[in-house]
Amino acid sequence: MVMGELPVETDVLVIGGGPGGYGAAFRAADLGLDVTLVNDEPKPGGVCLLRGCIPSKGLLYITELIYEAQAAAAMGVEFQRPKVKLDTLRSWKDQLVDGLADGLVELCQKRDVRLVQGRARFDGSRQVRLQDSELAAIQFKHAIIATGSRPLPLPGTEFKPGGRVMDSATALALAEIPKTLLVVGGGYVGLELGMVYAALGSRVTLVEMGEGLMPGVEEDLVEPLLHRIEELFEGVYFNTKVAGLKEGQEGVEVQLEGQGQEAGTSFERVLVAVGRRPNSDDLGLDRAGVELDEGGFIQVDKQRRTTAEHIFAVGDAAGGMLLAHKAMYEGKVAAEVIAGQPGAFDARAVPAVVYTDPQIAWCGLTEAEAKAEGREVQVARYPWRASGRARSMGAGDGLTKLIVEPQSQRLLGVAVVGREAEALIAEGVLAIEMGAVARDLALVIHPHPTLSETLGEAAETFLGGATHLGPRRDASQKRS
Repeated sequence: MVMGELPVETDVLVIGGGPGGYGAAFRAADLGLDVTLVNDEPKPGGVCLLRGCIPSKGLLYITELIYEAQAAAAMGVEFQRPKVKLDTLRSWKDQLVDGLADGLVELCQKRDVRLVQGRARFDGSRQVRLQDSELAAIQFKHAIIATGSRPLPLPGTEFKPGGRVMDSATALALAEIPKTLLVVGGGYVGLELGMVYAALGSRVTLVEMGEGLMPGVEEDLVEPLLHRIEELFEGVYFNTKVAGLKEGQEGVEVQLEGQGQEAGTSFERVLVAVGRRPNSDDLGLDRAGVELDEGGFIQVDKQRRTTAEHIFAVGDAAGGMLLAHKAMYEGKVAAEVIAGQPGAFDARAVPAVVYTDPQIAWCGLTEAEAKAEGREVQVARYPWRASGRARSMGAGDGLTKLIVEPQSQRLLGVAVVGREAEALIAEGVLAIEMGAVARDLALVIHPHPTLSETLGEAAETFLGGATHLGPRRDASQKRS
């Protein structure tokens, strides 16, 4: 559809087609506003759909199948060693992504959202100019910036197209399954993709500058994952940094400093997963009166409004937890505020999920945050070795954990490590958002035998004693 070179006028301009961007565009359109969505790729979806969340979770599902088949041998069922057909796997992943992206294009059409390919740059407070687009400019009454973030390279290096030093997007392209892979960074991206490549046949070594996996995540949640990673990876080294990378035709020569010095110094490929930076540069934000903080994130208030009153920012570009579902929620908040509705980002419990084996999920307050705030809390833990369903699935190393305010018994935080944590955490989110107390969670009749029971029994543990654990010695009055 050729729209000509004259500036297009729109009520709401959304810049960026990821979950925050299309979530904002769809909500604004549903509220009756004229919406234009500018995306630098032909289809919406952003990094999450096209090169992140969705393809990685597809590959992690394959990873689960491989590991579950291996685990079944202990239960008396043996499978042949899996044969990975890389071309077929890559094609399946691409079809998964393309199908969902096509669905977003269709939703734009159904909502009359004007979808424009191009790169937008502010040319003032009410107009953007476009590059690589069939449109020259767009004038707007309100704008929502949802430009996301990009991977950080190691200091003094850069990611080169086709290179052997990969970022997460390159790793997900599955150009090959290297015999040896070095993963730099013990956060969720490095761990998830490291497990994928280990399942597909790579010998994986992981190095992390900090003292443990998943910096900032509670040690008791990470412990089962660490045991699993040590089984699957060639080596896991902490307090180790990469002092040098030299890329060649056959591999990458790596200089390590710290605990990991004894690891091999040559790897076929290296995955760098050490963090992300906001895509807030080269947008002409100064021309629009939009200010950044010291980290390059766009400054916003609870309504996602920037320092320019009619311009909003959501998702990774605005900082906070860099999560797709948070971005989508924020996009909807911004759209509703623009439409004149009361709205603010005031979520008590934003869930985070790590899709490793075992999975880790948490929401609300953590023990470390409570300690930093000087808040008194009580922690209730329910080990999955007491869960019949977990034991029947070979998942007895899991854990469900509650953070409770002692006096009011209100739930402040929930965490789960183990199979299906991604789904179980939703009950914790709902409980915290509804202001539930531990007794509310304990009184819910959970189906038996299920993993969801662990949430109820964790609450019972706080109250005095779970059905499938012994009574607590200090719980004489809690149930009254």
